[in-house]
Amino acid sequence: MVVSGPRYLSNIVRSQDALHAAYGGVVPELAARAHLQTMVPVLERALETAGTRWEAIDAIAVTRGPGLIGCLLVGVNLAQAIGWARGLPVIGVSHLAGHLYAAQLEDPAIAPPALSLIVSGGHSDLIRWHPGGAIEVIGRTRDDAAGEAFDKGARILGLPFPGGPAIDRLAAGADPKAVRFPRPRAPGFDFSFSGVKTALLYDVRKRGDLSEQQRADLAASYQEAIVDALLTRVEAAYAAEPVPTIILGGGVARNRRLREAAQARLGGLARLVIPAPDLCTDNAAMIGAAALVEWERRGPDPAPFEADPSLGFS
Repeated sequence: MVVSGPRYLSNIVRSQDALHAAYGGVVPELAARAHLQTMVPVLERALETAGTRWEAIDAIAVTRGPGLIGCLLVGVNLAQAIGWARGLPVIGVSHLAGHLYAAQLEDPAIAPPALSLIVSGGHSDLIRWHPGGAIEVIGRTRDDAAGEAFDKGARILGLPFPGGPAIDRLAAGADPKAVRFPRPRAPGFDFSFSGVKTALLYDVRKRGDLSEQQRADLAASYQEAIVDALLTRVEAAYAAEPVPTIILGGGVARNRRLREAAQARLGGLARLVIPAPDLCTDNAAMIGAAALVEWERRGPDPAPFEADPSLGFS
């Protein structure tokens, strides 16, 4: 639950990692069913944690997209049903924009202009947040997103799902210079991670059975290549057009090495804002923060509206 400021009174997250771990990735049908089963209990827990009741709610925020259509439909339909039953306006927002506005939950004074890197399992986007609030995508992945590259790299190394946290844990204390993996290159400010993933695959095949130290060093070196590629693009975009604030967001922004390297490489360029780890993964508070901005800018959405699995930042 989010109130103006913005600040959040509750932020309840029901993880599905254990549900999908046996399959090595998210199974869309299972994910949608789990959403259907847990949505109402999560809402009730959010109200309870915030110490409030439905009568005090002024509006409903919901993710319209992007994402898995089954999961989006559960949320959008429930939000509009509650809005209709209680006479409340409903604001549908992009979860990508939510990752940007999560920074305002850390500090409500954060405002454009800013440069932001949004990195998750499905997205690696470099954006400019212009004065007035417009969001311009200036770079995106040409193939795998950074989070997808972490998940695929983890499978190559025989690590469990979700792969990003597994690689991060294994890489702690290992040698990130053990292997010099190629740094992905793409035109302009775009990203590409298929090459480094292929390089890891060939290296593992060449080595055969891996010792635990070799596996850890490979994880650290692979992680370092992805982190370096991400931050190199941010540095280039900043050099082309300096801004007072740089924001990192998205699930991959929980990565320990990315957070450390960003502080070292970007902290001296501008004010660097990286939300707390719990605000980096998909969560309700960031959607509420985005909805506050959209409500002020354009008002609620006319009912009914549809989920959009390909939705961009707006």
